[in-house]
Amino acid sequence: MNNADLIVATLKAAGIGYGFGIPSGNVLPLMEAMRKGGIEFVLTAHEGSAGFAADVSGRLTGAPGLCIATLGPGATNLATGVGSAWLDRSPMIAITCNLNTDQLGRRIQMWIDHHALFKPITKATLRLERGRIAETVSAAIALAMSEPMGPVHLDLPEDVALAPATETVPASGGRVVVEPAPEADVARAAELIAAAKRPVAVIGSSAMRVADPSLLRKVIERHGLPFATTTMAKGLIDEDHRLSVGCIERACRQIQRKLLRSADLIVGLGYDTIEVEYEAWIDNVPLLQIDIEPPDVAPSVNLVHHVGGDLDRSLALLAALPAATNRWAAQALADHRRAFHQALRPETKSFSAHAAIDAVRRALPHDGVLTFDVGAHTHQIASQWTAHAPKSFLITNGWSSMGFGLPAAIAAKLAQPKLPAVCLIGDGCFQMTCGEVAVAKRLNLSLPIVVLDDKWLGLIKVKQIRRQFPLYGTELQAEDYRDPPAHYFGVPAVGVRSADALEAAVGAALTAKGPTVIEAMVDSDHYIETVYD
Repeated sequence: MNNADLIVATLKAAGIGYGFGIPSGNVLPLMEAMRKGGIEFVLTAHEGSAGFAADVSGRLTGAPGLCIATLGPGATNLATGVGSAWLDRSPMIAITCNLNTDQLGRRIQMWIDHHALFKPITKATLRLERGRIAETVSAAIALAMSEPMGPVHLDLPEDVALAPATETVPASGGRVVVEPAPEADVARAAELIAAAKRPVAVIGSSAMRVADPSLLRKVIERHGLPFATTTMAKGLIDEDHRLSVGCIERACRQIQRKLLRSADLIVGLGYDTIEVEYEAWIDNVPLLQIDIEPPDVAPSVNLVHHVGGDLDRSLALLAALPAATNRWAAQALADHRRAFHQALRPETKSFSAHAAIDAVRRALPHDGVLTFDVGAHTHQIASQWTAHAPKSFLITNGWSSMGFGLPAAIAAKLAQPKLPAVCLIGDGCFQMTCGEVAVAKRLNLSLPIVVLDDKWLGLIKVKQIRRQFPLYGTELQAEDYRDPPAHYFGVPAVGVRSADALEAAVGAALTAKGPTVIEAMVDSDHYIETVYD
């Protein structure tokens, strides 16, 4: 057994089943160890996609995601996906395969300082050295899985990978446990909720990582709290719930701000300001924050109490305390939901983006997984889509990088092959990552890839209009769309121009034996009204 074999055995013992990346000669020893050791190497079209796929794998599997790249340009490409795991707090092991140890630091082709590159976007960046392989990899796994979760970078010189192992596979290390919040702090939070007449809970992305998501629903129902979510937290409680008021700070955000500012207490449940800072929307409403760590708030935010510690434990205590009552009326909440969703769907005579999103939602079963990308469609989907289950609504909203949606869908299908999944992305995002459809084909994934074709970088177009700039540099295609080619890299492609046709195409693609690209030619003019209100 060489050190590459030892690395793979340690990663496999931690529950890692896939590694995403692109090889070079320096990567081959690790790839061969993966082949022999039972971790499947998934060849992606771009290292950034490998990072995004590893991010999502870490969110869904209970083990760190794994991504691999060569030195230099491979590492810099990979960094885009690693940054997503850093700001969105997904557990990840990112391995760069480097030159031989005696060549590091020299002016040699492709060499750069990987530790300097990854230091700002990882929890740690560590060199793998002979005689310290087991301890370093174990420490990296434990660190990645400890709150706040995130990526750890390992740099592997080729001579170290090939050297005979002098250690044995270590026992799985435990993650660092977050200390529970003092019970008195939780009791004080309950007192504030009980004293409020119009409290509203806002669930954020830290809550995605609770061990028992049902605790969120128990707290909400115990204390009768209307709840909103951030984009990444959608689905942690079924949005068909009678107390749900929708997503904040996305499309038609002013409607949501009006409701939130009518509250007399905001209860942040796992609210991470990486998605949107409190001062953007909270005004002077008092804030009660319950999370794993203190919130990052501006001096203008009226933070009246903070409960910091293990979030599962805090939620369990809060759910067991005497029930609170408030003055919210069920009909008022229902009226708000109805008005919000009506505003998101202005009447149009053409095949609109919002009609396309609704068609995809109808076609995807309730338990299905949606992955999507970054742009104007992100705002529309986040507000409009009804999510029914935890971890069924996958997006980056801390890093917020284009190119996330398609590799995220591939990782989701590998992690949960029995769950139906749809990738819904804009045409700009598709142009950025279309090579990944070949990956989905090689893996034989039943995956509808729905592209909202509107010929623009829609979000930036809307911002240009709002700021009274001329439209410049944001048009993707000037001529009218024609039907798509018969295939992309051997993946069948179809074009649709109506909601009914889209719904039917997605339904058929969900039962196909491989991926399908569905280009929906939509009119997105309503984005100026809904996305940037």
